[in-house]
Amino acid sequence: MTDQRLSSEEILALDKQYVWHPYSRCNSDLPIFPVESAEGTHITLCSGERLYDGMSSWWSTIHGYNHPDLNAAATDQLSRMSHVMFGGLTHEPAVKLAQTLVKLSPAGLEQVFISDSGSVAVEVALKMALQYWNSLGEKTGEQRQSFLTVKNGYHGDTFAAMSVCDPDTGMHSLYADFVQKNHFAPAPQSPFDGDFIESDLDELTRLAHAHKNEITAIILEPIVQGTGGMRFYSPEYLKRVRALCDELDLLLIADEIATGFGRTGKLFACEYAGISPDILCVGKALTGGYMSLAATLCSKKVATTICQGEAGVFMHGPTFMANPLACAIANKSLELLIKNDWQQQVDNIEGWLIKGLDRCAELECVANVRVLGAIGVVELKHPVDMKRVQPLFVKHGIWLRPFGKLIYTMPPFISSEEDIAFLTQGIFDVLMDEDFATEG
Repeated sequence: MTDQRLSSEEILALDKQYVWHPYSRCNSDLPIFPVESAEGTHITLCSGERLYDGMSSWWSTIHGYNHPDLNAAATDQLSRMSHVMFGGLTHEPAVKLAQTLVKLSPAGLEQVFISDSGSVAVEVALKMALQYWNSLGEKTGEQRQSFLTVKNGYHGDTFAAMSVCDPDTGMHSLYADFVQKNHFAPAPQSPFDGDFIESDLDELTRLAHAHKNEITAIILEPIVQGTGGMRFYSPEYLKRVRALCDELDLLLIADEIATGFGRTGKLFACEYAGISPDILCVGKALTGGYMSLAATLCSKKVATTICQGEAGVFMHGPTFMANPLACAIANKSLELLIKNDWQQQVDNIEGWLIKGLDRCAELECVANVRVLGAIGVVELKHPVDMKRVQPLFVKHGIWLRPFGKLIYTMPPFISSEEDIAFLTQGIFDVLMDEDFATEG
């Protein structure tokens, strides 16, 4: 006997009674749309509407939904084992994944710590940096325990990750009195494709020199600041941050959870600057959106120093670390990434987004339009009303999740020219919709 499927109304009623959604109140009056299924680049709602997913489910489903190869990888691994603890044991999916990540990532990253989610990958990176300096400090007596970063950054919602997110304009100001106090320089202003502003690093450099004996690492989102405003900045800025870290013997942590695996037009955004970080965080697209999985890569120097310390081990061990099912899917996802020629896919999407979003720049409500790789951003002059704008996107057949003044898209890599044309037309139509025009 099979369970009877719930109706759309029943799902919504139970959701309102029991479920707490991200970044929202419980019993919120914001609209919620029950999903029946997903296939390729589209989500089908229980009510029957078919929506093009311009969000890639928060930037993860790069190969689209219900992909036969990823389904097969999951099914095959399920028949072997879905999980086994990683303490004292190992398995083929994890070993292959680590090997592949080292091969694909910037040079010099040779050790891989596999974790559960992007926030945890950042936590791991910060702990690595702290334990690295603790291990060195056992010999020198030097103690370092803070981090240097820039404003408008976002690195996750767990406590250590929150401590390196923008403390003023970010979403975590509520916890400002509870997280570790770190050092924040102004966000980079040098545009991605414009002249480098020589004064851009002045305050970061001043802070780094002033606190060089207490800072463990500089942590940045390379090239694209995501949730902090979808800001694109100059590769030269990143190159000079690497040089500053080398000068002062600081570690550089690159948070590529959002930008990794081709999203910006390079396999990793660090490649735009031709640099390698000491520690690299990846996640989101790693499993093609099938399962939660992330990884933190580090140099041999970082790993060896940690393991030569008094503890002798790295003090972190998630229960579901290197989950075999997730690792098997990640291996297939990375295989598909290469097989499908991600570079051509992303180059195509970039051109189609530029073509389709260009006319939005002429609208009175729009402040700026920008595109980089498979990222498109329409920045408005005023914040959107989510209660009103979300149904408008559904009405026009697309799924987007704006925030603040930003309507942005990170489409699946398998999107066709027709998909992107439909998406960009939908964005334009929403901006022209009389219900949107009367929001204020």
